[in-house]
Amino acid sequence: MQRFAAVIRLKPEKEEEYRRLHADCWPGVQAGIKRAHIGNYSIFLRDGLLFSYLEYSGENYAADTAVIADDPVSRAWWALTDPCQQPLDSAADGEWWAPAEEVFHLD
Repeated sequence: MQRFAAVIRLKPEKEEEYRRLHADCWPGVQAGIKRAHIGNYSIFLRDGLLFSYLEYSGENYAADTAVIADDPVSRAWWALTDPCQQPLDSAADGEWWAPAEEVFHLD
């Protein structure tokens, strides 16, 4: 199992909408995430920053997440959630959610 974390900024004027969307996350989006061998997935919010954490149990993270990106339901979901987000200034070119480095872990 691999752990992944990432960060992105939440536009302040979009917080209510973002919370509403995630309070009723579409079943098709959730199913796609699970099909990609992703579990224990959470998004946290603090001071305008969204922090995501997930655990991946598959064999090829890039391939599995590419399947999510090709899924029409996920793409429709992102059409609603992406306008709520803004990449960090430190994000690489073309990077949306910026990966966070794990500096400590305790099982």
